[in-house]
This record gives sequence, C-alpha cells and structure tokens, in this order.
Amino acid sequence: MTRRPHEAAVADKDHPAPGYQMRETQFDARLVGLLRPISRAQLIPLPVLIVTVLPESPSASSPLGVFDSGVGGLTVVRALRELLPGESVIYLGDTARLPYGSKSPDTIRRFAVEDAQFLIARGVKAVIVACNTATAHALPLLESTFRVPVIGVLEPGVEATLADTHCQRVGVIGTAGTIRSCAYQHRLAMRRPDLQIHAAATPLLANFVEEGWVDHASTKMVLREYLKPLIEKGIDTLVLGCTHYPLLVPAIRRVVGQRVRLVDSASTCAAHVKSRLQTLGLLRPGKARPALEIHLTDLSEQFENLARQFLGADFGKVKKATLV
Repeated sequence: MTRRPHEAAVADKDHPAPGYQMRETQFDARLVGLLRPISRAQLIPLPVLIVTVLPESPSASSPLGVFDSGVGGLTVVRALRELLPGESVIYLGDTARLPYGSKSPDTIRRFAVEDAQFLIARGVKAVIVACNTATAHALPLLESTFRVPVIGVLEPGVEATLADTHCQRVGVIGTAGTIRSCAYQHRLAMRRPDLQIHAAATPLLANFVEEGWVDHASTKMVLREYLKPLIEKGIDTLVLGCTHYPLLVPAIRRVVGQRVRLVDSASTCAAHVKSRLQTLGLLRPGKARPALEIHLTDLSEQFENLARQFLGADFGKVKKATLV
C-alpha cells in the first residue's frame, strides 16, 4: 500500500500492519507521553505529523538552504551569492531522481518534503525551493509543515513579469509539470486579467542543460521549435519558468530577438530572498567569511563539472547526500 506525503499510520512496533514499513523516527521528547501502541484493528490513515528537531532555533548567522531536482538551482545560488555575498549556503541537488517535471504531483510533494528535511536538519534559517515544479506543487505543503521561512521561485517571477506595466502578451516556458500545474498562468491572470498568456512545455531543455549541451546544435534546433508558436503569438515577455534556463539565455535571445523581455527566475528569486530576510531580521551580520556546501544525491564527474559551470567558481568537494 502506497502512502501519500500527507498520510501516515500508527502500528504496534512488534506487529506492523501489512504494507507498512516501520522505521526509526526522531521525535520531540515532549511528544513521548502522547504516543501509545494500538492494535491492528485500530490502524487508520491519519494526517502526517512531521517533527523536525533542530540543533537550535535558526538565527541570522545560520546558512540558507537551497534545493532543486538537479544542478539547475545553482543559478539561484549564484544569484544569491552575488546579491548577498555574506550569506552561507547549503545546496541540495536531487540528481538521483531528476527530472521532477515528469513526476506526479504526489511524488513531487514527497520529494520536496524529503529535500527540505535534509536542509533543515543542517540548521538552515530558510529554505529556498529553487525548482519551479516543486514550487508549483509543494510550496503550500512545505510552508505549513516547517517552521522556517520557505521561499519559492514562482511568485518572484510573477512579480518581475508584472513590474513592466506595458507587457501585454506573456509567454511562459517550463517543464511539463510546471506548465501543467497552471501556476504561472493562474497567478498572472489573477493579477492582470487583461493579460494574454501563452504557455508552452519545454521538457527537453533541462535535460540538455544537465548534459552540458548549452551551445549544442540540437539545443538550438529544439529551442526554435519550442519558441516558434510563442513568437507567432507576438509575445513581448518570456518567463523562463525553470532555474536551468538562465544558462540558455544567449541561445534563447538569438531565437526571440532583442524586443522580447526575458524574466529570469533565478535573479528575481534572489531579490525576493533578500527582501524576506530583511523583513524577518535574518540577514547575516558582520563580515565573517561565508561557506558554501554542495550536496548531490548522485555523484558523478559530469555533475560536478556542471556545478562549477553554474557557479562560475570553485567550491571544493561535492558531498554525497542520502535522503530518508
């Protein structure tokens, strides 16, 4: 029996119910008195209770946590380091399970919770969901589950798009999961009902970037095919609804021309993070040297080289991450 991320069951440890696997879980000591064994007959699905025990309450000196399905979210890390050079960052790339864009909403939510738990267990003061697909499907669940601020890339992208009051025809590109969720389309239409919105799934682009094919002839050919219908619609703005896409900006620019404004979700997210940290009083004080940790769920030389390409700097050894 498969459980959704928002479902759980309780069983007697010595007699687990069929289809349920018992595993060790770390609980707050104050909850121990509320737990008791129950019989198999009493086993019922219950809303999940995720208890994350932090070493201490996050402070302004704590690092930022960033996750994505692959290395694309490192474009957000690069933008954060440029805008907030004093902040330490812990990055998690779930390279063993990418892409998220082709997964079901339930699977995406489960992955996102596991990603956030990994970062929060390391004492981050905020979680940045540097993945448009995870933001579209899992942000409300993450916000209601964890007590640290959770910031997605979608809303900053919408705000940046609407900052130009003269835009009339907006194109949105992203993974199949992001476009299918209608997250961008809905938010844009709610704020600007008069806006003409044209969305197109561009699922191959993230894979091309992960392969390092940023300038490859195949990438250019596929870009032309993906963007041709949007160009024919006369778009004046193009939202890059995937954090992999900033690396494709030169290639995209050659296809759409100079008149189309490109909205980059990485840089807009970094600006939103800075504003949120200022509001919460969580900007890192002083001039201590910031640290950068990179964790990937699947290590390979190719991914490490890509990570260096995304960041444009050397960041030391990449660590293997195990999610539970």
